[in-house]
Formats: sequence, C-alpha cells, structure tokens
Amino acid sequence: MKVLVIGSGGREHTLVWKLAQSKKVSKIYCIPGNGGISQIAECVSLDPLSFPELTEFAKKENVDLTVVGPEIPLVGGIVDFFRAKGLRIFGPNMKAAQMEGSKVFAKNFMKKYNIPTAEFEVFENSGDALAYVEKLSRSSKQAGKFSCVVKADGLAAGKGAIICGTKEEAMDAIRSIMEDRIFGDAGNKVIIEEKMEGEEASLIGLCDGETIIPTIPSQDHKPVFDQDKGPNTGGMGAYAPAPVVTEEVYCWAEGRIFNNFLKGVKAEGI
Repeated sequence: MKVLVIGSGGREHTLVWKLAQSKKVSKIYCIPGNGGISQIAECVSLDPLSFPELTEFAKKENVDLTVVGPEIPLVGGIVDFFRAKGLRIFGPNMKAAQMEGSKVFAKNFMKKYNIPTAEFEVFENSGDALAYVEKLSRSSKQAGKFSCVVKADGLAAGKGAIICGTKEEAMDAIRSIMEDRIFGDAGNKVIIEEKMEGEEASLIGLCDGETIIPTIPSQDHKPVFDQDKGPNTGGMGAYAPAPVVTEEVYCWAEGRIFNNFLKGVKAEGI
C-alpha cells in the first residue's frame, strides 16, 4: 500500500521510519518532510495546510492511507476534508481535535465527564486573570508557598504552559500571553490551574469512538535544560515504557480516564 505522511518534524520522521518497516507498505510520501525523512521516503514540496492540494496529490498518486502528525492541520479539519473526498486518513476529526486545539475545551470536557484534572479557572481578559493571581497570592501566604500554571488556550507548539513559582512570574506570563500576544490568537483565553506535584507520564490510547486501545506508557521530557530546568518545549525527548506507570496506576487510569473519556466522546457525538 501507498502511505502519505503529513508533517516535517521528529514525530513524522518516527512515523515514516516505522511505516517503512512494514511489508505491507510499498511506497511512502511525506509532505513536506525534512532532510532525515528524505532518506527513507519521497518528500514532496507542498503546503501541509493546503487541503485541496493534498487531496489532489493523494488521488493522483493513488495513496491508500494518509497519516497526519501535526496538530495544526488536524485542528483545521484535514481529516474531515479528506473523508469528504472519499480518502482514507488516520487522525481525529475537527471536533475531536479540539481536545488538543483548545485547553479550555479539553478542561471543560474533563470536568463534565468526571475525568481527573487539576483545579482551574478560565479567563478571557488579562485584568480578571491578574486579579485572580492577586487573590491566589493572598491565600498562598497563609499556605506558605505560591505556585500555579498559566496556559494559553490554543496551540503554542508545546510551549503554552508556563509554570510559575511566584506571583510576579504568573503576572508576567499572563501579560506575555494576553497583552504581548506571544502566542497570537492562541492566547485569547488563558487557564490558570493548580500546579500538580509528582512525576509526569503519558498513557496514550487509540480511539475509534467505540473502543480505546492503550499503547505502552511513555515519559516526555519538556523542559529545555537538564534536570527539568528552563521553559517547556514541544519535547526534548521521550522514552517508553515508563516504569513510573505501575500496573496499579495503569488500571486506575484505564478506569478513571479512558472509560470516562469514552463515555464523553459517545455522549458528545465526537
């Protein structure tokens, strides 16, 4: 079969690398690809956000399956566009992609369907957000330590969550996102949420709207410097399996997160 991969990063390089190992795959295209990908697939210089060009290419080359890596085309509705043209494509539709495209959408979904998540508040202007931080600061003086996470609502290349250890850091984050517009329209809204303590891990599942197939647990390292120092990035590296996800943790996540997520997806018609 012929496979088209959309994207140009390390994620897409890994997808192409793995697809190339399958005996069922005879040809791999990547749009636009990169230097590393070009060694194992044919890179095509097209705009990954020009859906008409992409579908025209897929039809012309008799592509059997398209796999999408980046969030932006998914949030933009590439899956819906391909399916409307009768083309097979792997990825969430536009509505489901809002889970990644809008943190506000995702947090409200989690709250509605009893999926464990950090306590949070949503703000649409910097004044209200700054006033909330002042309130947090006053209450934290009694607790002895200030901490929160300020998040841009929309896509920010993995850099939209700013961990703040002081009131000043939180206020700077709000002003940078909402007033200086460092993430553009992604910062039209911000979430201010409690900082969760502990070791982070990822448990990813493949969902068709009816069932979820979990993958092995992994651990993604986001801070730019060693020892988890510095601002977050889209990811400095990851490994799997992650031993922090014990069988007990895995079973808890399956029951409290995956099962409730699936109930929500079905109820919302996603």
